[in-house]
Amino acid sequence: MGGLAAIARQAGHHVTGCDANVYPPMSDQLQALGIRFVEGFAADQLAMKPDLFVIGNVVSRGNPLMEAILDARLPYRSGPQWLGETILGSRTVLAIAGTHGKTTTTALSAYLLREGLKQDIGYLIGGVAHDFESSGHLGSPSAPFVIEADEYDTAFFDKRSKFIHYRPQVAVLNNLEYDHADIFPDLAAIETQFHHLLRTMAQSAAVVLPAKGLADEALERVLARGCWSVLERFGDPSQGFWVAEASAMEGGQRMQLCWADQRLGEVRFALPGAFNRSNCLAALTAARCLGLAPEAAIEQLAGFRGVRRRMELRGTVRSVAVYDDFAHHPTAIAASLGAAREASAGRLIAVIEPRTNTMKLGAMAARLAPSLQAADRVYCYSGGISWDVAAALEPLGNKAEVHGSIDALVRAIAIEAKPLDRIVVMSNGGFGGIHERLLQALAPS
Repeated sequence: MGGLAAIARQAGHHVTGCDANVYPPMSDQLQALGIRFVEGFAADQLAMKPDLFVIGNVVSRGNPLMEAILDARLPYRSGPQWLGETILGSRTVLAIAGTHGKTTTTALSAYLLREGLKQDIGYLIGGVAHDFESSGHLGSPSAPFVIEADEYDTAFFDKRSKFIHYRPQVAVLNNLEYDHADIFPDLAAIETQFHHLLRTMAQSAAVVLPAKGLADEALERVLARGCWSVLERFGDPSQGFWVAEASAMEGGQRMQLCWADQRLGEVRFALPGAFNRSNCLAALTAARCLGLAPEAAIEQLAGFRGVRRRMELRGTVRSVAVYDDFAHHPTAIAASLGAAREASAGRLIAVIEPRTNTMKLGAMAARLAPSLQAADRVYCYSGGISWDVAAALEPLGNKAEVHGSIDALVRAIAIEAKPLDRIVVMSNGGFGGIHERLLQALAPS
């Protein structure tokens, strides 16, 4: 919604907004853009008399401002519907979908196209990327628009996935597994939404996904239900063009990139791990579909700096490094820790907050311990969780601790930490400012 606010302002509208618990980096970005927002959803905001209310999916019935809008019969739209109707209808749209890696792949795709095509690319990224001034940009009407295409429902009044509104000319389907247990009963329900996306795409459009044998079974089932567009595979030289051979390095990885059996050279890529290699290959394939030559694309890769809260170094104290990572699903947790393990020989300390609706419901409880196996020590915050987190982590033995207080969590980690340790904090929320609190606790007294 912050990115949408930026785009609406660039389109010439006066924009205000409201939310609960607005925290950095998005709060900082909105302030930098001069977009005023208020905490809370008080009905007195009707006094501003806006022409249109754009409603995010955090809003539900019973919300005081939403109830006032309905009572007054004022005009409203969901964010994706407003974007689809007013901005995307005349643009060439690249939509990045999948359970994991959407934000990174969206930011990388927009970066490659901007730098390689030398065009004013439009984009909407579900996070704050280091290479862009904001998470949303209108761009030139003649340039492509790159959008993070979320499968979560659109709004309380529109239960379709957000990406149904985007009608892309190129769609990346990087992976697909069960998530969002609060709105989807099972994986089959999510597959149906992806099938609906494919049904809206033209015959001349392109669907980008991993090669057979590399793609999730769920994606192959979606394709089997019907795909009328061109398939563009990657990751296997017999099925697709882009392939990467990689080795870990401090601060990322070295990748030997091949396209159509031709070695294009080695690239130092700032993001570590196998998931980021897949994200990179997907972005390269999508960029080629939109006219960016492989040689031009590969020249830009080394300059990409990634996205905030994706293995972002927040500081180092007494040779102990503290990282912030957005991982909140067991698969993403395992991938982030695996990438961190590749890049360092020191101890790896994982700090996890099971904060998403899916995690709070306990739908992933059985998968939590296996996802943390790569860590040498594990610290988990159990605040707001109704299921037994300690029992779920019992397979990890005495290397795991659970705390119901962030203060107690910080004290325990600070006592445990040793020089050369890497502390990876994983949450999709602010986590009570734990990163700065850890750095302060680690500092010499």
